[in-house]
Formats: sequence, structure tokens, C-alpha cells
Amino acid sequence: MAFSDFYGNAETVHQLREMLARDHFPHAVILAGPPGSGKYTLALMLARAMNCLSPTTSDGLPDFCGKCSNCTRMAQAEDLNARVAEAVEARENLRETDKKETRILVQVHPDLLVIPPDPPQLLIKVDQVRRLSESIYYRPAEARERVYIFTSSAFMKEAANSLLKVLEEPPSFATLFLLTDNPGEFLPTIRSRCMILTLAALPPPEIESLLAARRPDWNEKQRALVARLSEGAAGHALTFDIATYSAARANALVILNAAARAGDHSDLFKVTETYRPGADGREKTDQLLRALYMLLEDLMYLGNGTPHLVRNTDIQGELKRLAEAVDFDWIVRAAHGLNDVEKGIRRNLLRSLSLDAFAATEHPSRFSG
Repeated sequence: MAFSDFYGNAETVHQLREMLARDHFPHAVILAGPPGSGKYTLALMLARAMNCLSPTTSDGLPDFCGKCSNCTRMAQAEDLNARVAEAVEARENLRETDKKETRILVQVHPDLLVIPPDPPQLLIKVDQVRRLSESIYYRPAEARERVYIFTSSAFMKEAANSLLKVLEEPPSFATLFLLTDNPGEFLPTIRSRCMILTLAALPPPEIESLLAARRPDWNEKQRALVARLSEGAAGHALTFDIATYSAARANALVILNAAARAGDHSDLFKVTETYRPGADGREKTDQLLRALYMLLEDLMYLGNGTPHLVRNTDIQGELKRLAEAVDFDWIVRAAHGLNDVEKGIRRNLLRSLSLDAFAATEHPSRFSG
């Protein structure tokens, strides 16, 4: 793997590599962009380029060999979900008293520390930042540069303040990457001490071209659908689970049709009773809610005369028929109703009952004169 393998945002990648070439790389960089846009992948590539033992060049700019000990060891952090799962499992195997004092960190190389949000709250906690503070002022053990990657901007207040202290006086041999969907989630004082670069969403035709090359198992119709659903994020598109989304969307359509039209609700009850308690049920419900929100957005586009913005293009005919049964006010109420469903689920209300109640209370006839 090399920088040529990074898809999209060529100007931003070129700018970062130019700063490496001039040895003028900032000590702290905020990489912003939608989920799946490649923020983590790019940060890890830059970490290897900074520390490659046999650096190469491509297009006249620095690159990494991908074969030396630093490159291969840092590459072990590529599968972030797997590394985090391993860290969580290791913590679960500790004594109860030690669990409370152990934070989730990913370290596959002594000079690379990846800091993900700590479960179950999924927040960056002060003890994670303290781990950075304890090591950042020591010179690298095996590399030229110490690299720290925060994979989320969801910081606890004390953790953010602790990071700010480090950013005020960073050592010359350390680089921090802060990854976020929205830079505004960071404190203004943190943003002012970082260079902010944004990875833009890619247009659907570019995503389709990527999928044609990387996912030959998908047909043209599937590629077009995923290109729109991934919202311009190449990583999200490549890992998109069509089967899971299609199943969630089918259930979402049953629920929306029941909410929009009077009639027999037996199909609705068959669907909602499958959303049971437990971790698997929670994940399935989250997928259903995401599909519902996407469909409501498509209904809004159709109702406002902007069908070219519809993402679920493969069922546009069915969506048009549903759009004829509702209006903009109904869509707004339905979105608020889904928000209430989410709140109820967080309070451990029965999921099937919450979904049934949503379909019943959002029927247009309830609001007619």
C-alpha cells in the first residue's frame, strides 16, 4: 500500500505530502470528513511516511515502502475495529478492580498510539489523554516521530482540557492527528492550535468507478445504489453491507406504509415483533432507524420536486407512490416520532411496542380536519 492507493481528495493528500517533503509538517492536524472518507487510513499512511526506514518517492513527493519493520508494524493498526475489540476483550479478562482503571488504547508500535473512544460511553477520557502526556515528551524509541491518532472528537471536558495543555507546548518530535466528522465539536482553543483539513465527499460517479474496480461482485444497479447511500465516503462504500441494508429497508417500508395508510396492520406486527431486546436486537434496530431516516429524506426530496437527490434510486417508483400519500408536515412529524422512538429505546422501552406506536400515531388521518 502507498499513497497512490488512497482514493479521492488528491489535492489534500498532495498538500500533506508537500509539507512532509519540506519538513514543515504541523504538530497537530484535525482531519475532518464524513464517516468512511478515509481520515484514519490517511493518518496511518502519514505516520508510516514519517517513520519509514526505506522511504520512497512517488510523483516527486515522499512515500513509504510498506515493507520495513516500522511500516509493517504500524500497518497492524489498519483494522481498527479488530484492534479495539482485542483491547476490550483484554480488559474484560482483568480483575474487576483493574477494569475500572484500564482504558482502551491501541499500540502496535512503541511510537504510534491510537486513541479510540472508550466504551461503553464511547468518549475520549482523561486517563487516555494522560497516557499520551506521559509519553509524548520522551524521544521516539524506534522511529523518527511519535504519532498519536485520536479517532473521535467526543472528548470528556477534562480530557479536552488535558489535551489542550499538550497542544500549548508540543515537542518537536511528535505529531497528533485528531479525526472528526465536524471540527466544531472541538473546543475553539484546540482548533486554534491545529491545522484543519477536510476530506470532501466524492461525487457518486467517482464512487461508482471505484466500486466497479474493487467490488466486481456487485452489479451496476447495486453500485449506483451504494454510491448514493455512502454519501461520498469511499471507505463506507467499499464496506457497505447491501444485504443487511436491504433487509432493514424492507422492514422500514412496511412501517412507513402502515403509518401513512389505514388498513390491515398484520404485516407491521410481523415485522416489529422481530425487534427483540439484547445486543443483536439493538444493532438491528439501529439499522432500521437509519433506513427509516433515509427513506423519509427521500420522500421529502420527491415531495419538493428534487428527485435527482433521492438516494434509494432502485425503489423510486415505490417511494413516489408513498410520497403521494403524505405531505411535508407528515414527514416532519414522522422524523420527530422516530426521535421519540430512539429516546424510548434508550429508556429500555420494548422496541416492538415503540415501533408499533410510531406507525399508529403518525397516521395522516389523525391530523386531518
